[in-house]
Order: sequence, then structure tokens, then C-alpha cells
Amino acid sequence: MDWRADVPASIVVALVALPLCLGIALASGAPLFSGLIAGVVGGVIVGALSRSPLSVSGPAAGLSAIVFAAIERLPSFEIFLLAVCLAGVIQILLSVSRAGVLAEFVPSAVITGMLAAIGLLLILKQLPHAVGYDGDPEGDFSFVQPGGGNTFTTLATMVGDNLQLGALLVAAISLVFLFWWDKAKPKQGPLKLLPGPLVVVVFGVAANALFAGVAPGLVIAPSHLVQVPIAGSAEGLVKLLRLPDFGAITDGAMWVTAITLAIVASLESLLSVKAVDEIDPERRVTDKNRELLAQGVGNLASGLIGGLPVTSVIVRSSANVDAGATSKLSAVLHGFWLLLSVALIPAILNLIPLSALAAVLIATGYKLAKPALFVERWKQGWTQFIPFVATVVAILLTDLLIGICVGLAIGIAFVIRRNIENAITYVETDEAVMVRARRNLYFVHKVQLQQALARVPDGKTVLLDLSATNYVDLDNIDIINAFIKAAAFRRLRVVVKGDPRGRAAPLIRAPLTRARAT
Repeated sequence: MDWRADVPASIVVALVALPLCLGIALASGAPLFSGLIAGVVGGVIVGALSRSPLSVSGPAAGLSAIVFAAIERLPSFEIFLLAVCLAGVIQILLSVSRAGVLAEFVPSAVITGMLAAIGLLLILKQLPHAVGYDGDPEGDFSFVQPGGGNTFTTLATMVGDNLQLGALLVAAISLVFLFWWDKAKPKQGPLKLLPGPLVVVVFGVAANALFAGVAPGLVIAPSHLVQVPIAGSAEGLVKLLRLPDFGAITDGAMWVTAITLAIVASLESLLSVKAVDEIDPERRVTDKNRELLAQGVGNLASGLIGGLPVTSVIVRSSANVDAGATSKLSAVLHGFWLLLSVALIPAILNLIPLSALAAVLIATGYKLAKPALFVERWKQGWTQFIPFVATVVAILLTDLLIGICVGLAIGIAFVIRRNIENAITYVETDEAVMVRARRNLYFVHKVQLQQALARVPDGKTVLLDLSATNYVDLDNIDIINAFIKAAAFRRLRVVVKGDPRGRAAPLIRAPLTRARAT
């Protein structure tokens, strides 16, 4: 742990998380303050309990559609909060049942595809904010837009609309600085800990103030600045909290929402944490079951005080890694900064241009989706490149979970194909034929086995070599038995080598009839 790196990184993450918390709450149809509550809980509570050194939790864009539908369907927001609490309890039970191991079954090509897709989404979704366009709400990562159109039509509309030159100038200068700072940042001295995103945010506030004094036409409109709810006092802040309605504990729709939230939030968190482990410079491995516990406690706490559901979020986590964090201290502190800033300096926060924050996220997105990553996967072959690209495209055109499922399905298809191909070897000489199983035989190998046995000419000595197997399933046993029974009618002398029954007897229920065994 290096607090000198974690403290400035936590400030950067808090600045990035702030508009995302508000935007996700807006996209979810929830009170804006509920997004901030989730951000604070995700940092302080989940960050403290999690054993992930770099993952940062908070309200997730991937849940916004589910949350929006649930809030519309349930009688009140308070009943929705009860569903969030129960989702947390379910996640705790999943942790106890050791369900975190599910994350290990996702191929690395799908994980890197998810990271690249998030990077591209950051670039595509933040470009409108970089130029001062309001068509796409902050925090929205879905392809289809609520008012019609999609991510790409929004960009096309943005180009033809009246852009805010002031916002564009701030974003352009900020991006140039961020890419330059990555290469020019001193390796020694106090400046090595200075995070470029923090400089960009201060520059954005100062530039807009300068515009107001010398070039009023460039002043960034209030709608393109951070908009934190201002409570006015500690009492007003407390009044913004909402409590769950425990009287709705028997509501069936509420339970459906709770179970849905628990499953989706758990999957997103597990995949996000696994992805963060991939980009961790130290390649540390997170305890996935402990992560489920942390997320469950976080959702229980968030629901109890009026917050949205929380998950591990790859956008904030990537910004955390990019800012140079070394431990979970950064995630915990970012939650404290969110709380203190909302309580003490909301008016100052509302001076930050969204275009400055957009520049930070665009730079982060580029690092996640560098062209070199696509080239690397291409060089690794089709079995890696196709699931990778499919995951990227599916996430861009749908959402995170659907995209991962598509990539996972294609990855599994390649695994099945590799296991089916060349499972049977056929060798023929003038007097004999060898049909050899190169691996265990399952129903997917039936066609290959049938084709190999069908090639055997009459009157040959046939060696059926099963020595490389320790299991042959019932379907293939039946095919072999049928071939052996027909041998006498075809003048075949069949020799079976190896006996899978000796090593997988409980699994093989049909006897293997042999003309001769060696």
C-alpha cells in the first residue's frame, strides 16, 4: 500500500464517479441523490470489505434498465429499496455457497473483449459531452436510446447540431494534456504523483471562469456542468435519505426484482473484478466469494438508506488503475470524498464542466481499447480473435451481460469444436486397420466414430484402440458393440485395446463386447 499514490488516485476516481452516479440515477428513473448514496456505499463499505485491491464499486449503468423497469412496475420507490436490501441478502447467501467460482469459467478472450468494449463505449458515449451536446445523458451506456435512435445516430446528430465551442476547447486541450502527461510525467519528485485528470478538472473550472470574463460566448452552459443536489444543511441532507418499506415483504413483484438484481449484480461484479485483475500491474487475484459478500453487504446498506444497487464497475476501476492506485485504500477514500464533497462543497462541484470529465473518460477508454489489443488477439488465432471481437460487437450493440453471454457462447462453441475435431484416428494398411480414440468419447463424437468404422473394408484385421480413454459414453459403446457383432458377417477380426470400464466403471452401464482384448 502506498498512500502517496492512493490518495490522489482516489480524488480522480471520485471526480469521475460523481457525474456517473448522478447520470445513472437519472437514467434509472430514480432520485438523483440515490445514485450518490450508492457511490458512497460502494466506496466506503464495499471497498472496505472487498479484497480486490483496485476494483471500485458504485451504481452500475448495466443495471439501469432493470432498475428503471422495477421502479415503474413497483408501487413505490420505498418498495424498490426493499428489493435492493433483499438482493444484498441473496448475494451474501451466494457468497456462503461459494458461487464466486463461476467467474473462472469465462475465457480470457471474453474478458479482454469486455474491457475493449467498455473502452469503446466510453469514447462513443463521452464524445457528446466533450462537445457540449445533450442528446445522450451522462451515465447511459445502452445502445438504444430512450427517445429513439442509438449510440451512432446520437453521434451523427451531434455533428449536425450547434456544438458548444467552449466545451469543445476544454475537452480538446484536456485530451492533449492527458496523452502528453502520460509520456512526460516525471519519474521522480513530487510531480510524479500528480494525477493528470485532477489537473484537467481544475483547468476546466478555471477555463470556464476565464470564458465568463473575457469571452462570454464560450461560457459552458449550466446543463453541461456537474449538477449535484444541494441540501443546504445537514438536516436537509438527512431528509434526502429514503427508507425501505418492509411492509411489502410479501409482494411477489418485489421478490422477482430482488432475485433479478441479485443475479445480474453478482454476475457484473464477478466479471468486473476478474477484468480488473487482468489490468492490475501486479496481477493480483481477487477472492471472488469475498467479493460477493462485500457486494451483498453493500447492497443491503445502500437499500436501507435510499441508494441504488451497487456492483463493481469497470469504468471507475479502470480510472483507478489508470490514476496509479496501488490498494483498496483508493476505493475507500473515493467514497469519503464523494460524501464530503456532496455535504460540504456541492456548489463548487457544480462548477466542473462535463467536457473535462469526458476527456478523462475518453483517455481511459482509449487505454482499454488500444488498437494493439486487437492486433494481439488477431495474432493469437481465430479461436481467440472471434470470441473477442464478438464480445466487443455484442456489448456495443446490446448491453454488458448480453454481450458477455454472446462471447461466452461463441467461446464454448470453439471449445466444443476443438474437442470434436480429430478425436478419432483412422490408419489403413493392406492387411489391417487401426481406429484409435485420441481422447474420451462422448455423444458429440458419435459421427466421427461411425464414419471411421464405416470406412473399414471387409476381411481386415481391425484394431480398436481405446487405450487413450478412461471414459467412453453409452452412445459410443453401442456403436462399437454393433460393429463387433457385425464383424463375423464381414470376415473381420476385431481386436480391442484398452478397457475404459476399468477406470470409469460407474459411468459406463453397457458391457463392451470384444472379439479379443489385449
